[in-house]
Amino acid sequence: MKEITNSLNKKIYYIVAWTVIAIMISGLLIDNPRFGEFGVVYISHSILVVILSVCLLLYRTNGSAILRLTIIIVASIYFYILFLFYPETSSTYVFLCFIPALSILYFDSKLFYFSLLLNFISIVIIYGYILLMDGMQYPFIEEDPIGNFVNFVASQIIVYFIFYLTNGRIKKQQLYYEQIQHSERLKTTGQLAAAVAHEIRNPLTVVKGFLQLFEKDSSYSVDRQEQFTLMIDELNTAEQVISQFLSVAKPDKENVTEKVNVKVVLQSVTDLLHSYGLLHDNRIELKVTEDCTISANTIEFKQLLINIIKNAIEASNIGDRVLVTAGREKDFVVIQVIDQGQGMSEEQVVSLGTPFYSLKSKGTGLGMMICFNIVEKFNGTIDFQSSIGHGTAVTIRFPTSKLS
Repeated sequence: MKEITNSLNKKIYYIVAWTVIAIMISGLLIDNPRFGEFGVVYISHSILVVILSVCLLLYRTNGSAILRLTIIIVASIYFYILFLFYPETSSTYVFLCFIPALSILYFDSKLFYFSLLLNFISIVIIYGYILLMDGMQYPFIEEDPIGNFVNFVASQIIVYFIFYLTNGRIKKQQLYYEQIQHSERLKTTGQLAAAVAHEIRNPLTVVKGFLQLFEKDSSYSVDRQEQFTLMIDELNTAEQVISQFLSVAKPDKENVTEKVNVKVVLQSVTDLLHSYGLLHDNRIELKVTEDCTISANTIEFKQLLINIIKNAIEASNIGDRVLVTAGREKDFVVIQVIDQGQGMSEEQVVSLGTPFYSLKSKGTGLGMMICFNIVEKFNGTIDFQSSIGHGTAVTIRFPTSKLS
């Protein structure tokens, strides 16, 4: 279905693009007062038609920001050239009023504001040229310059209003799409959790039972019994991880929160991961500006920090430091974990938290998904700022504790 939709969109785009190109060529060849002269005016007009046509045809396969900017600039020059070189056709003035509307089609707010500013500066220059130099060729402007300029400004306001409404609707659709994605993640997680509970917990229970019997068997040496104890502890850890995974699908809303000292927990976690960082010659630097407390579950809060800081260490290059900071901003406690490692693209950041999506060769993506769940459970937010080759900054915000 997706392939059919893409194919249909592609066909519609090329139909529209070729229609626009046909209109530009017809304007160049049919009833053109400059046709046959082949002077500077006609040649410039022809070159702009060719450039704009090529850009429109290339955009479907290479929709880069540079190409979008090029199309807007070339289109602006094209319409202003029509206005200046064909003064006998007064309708070209209308096209100048709606040049910024072209950028709305690309859903790019920066491009729109650039186009709006460029159009305003250009029209001021054109008005100055007409009034000071060559007003006789444009009598409709010469006779009522203020009225025409007011109409131009009004048209820009209308275009901006259209952009404002369109951009707001697009943002709402994006939010709705993200909510749908989140719901799909939870649905997938619920299905996975049921399989994990049935397929893994039962074998673990059997193995753990036999190990407990062996642990109490006096025929085994003390060293062997200690090994059994270690294996039982590891199985308990595995069961705890499964329980946490299950809590993602069915969060425990009745989980009792407690007053958590962020500085104490961060110190504990960084001490725990200190030796892990030394394996790659990475140093964890902790900076806490003041005592901060939040309402959370200490174990889950530790798990969140361990996952985030461990990921930062693994993403860092040898010898890099990982900076962990904490402080208060109004009614929130803000924790940042910053590394100078590999970084991520925008697409990779958006995919974080998706089951089985991981940037690690042996990762499952479940750890990051659990992090998102823990943050949401305690009314916090988590934000990733990253770029390829420039590291990642993870910002976690929790409301300050209201517990006495």
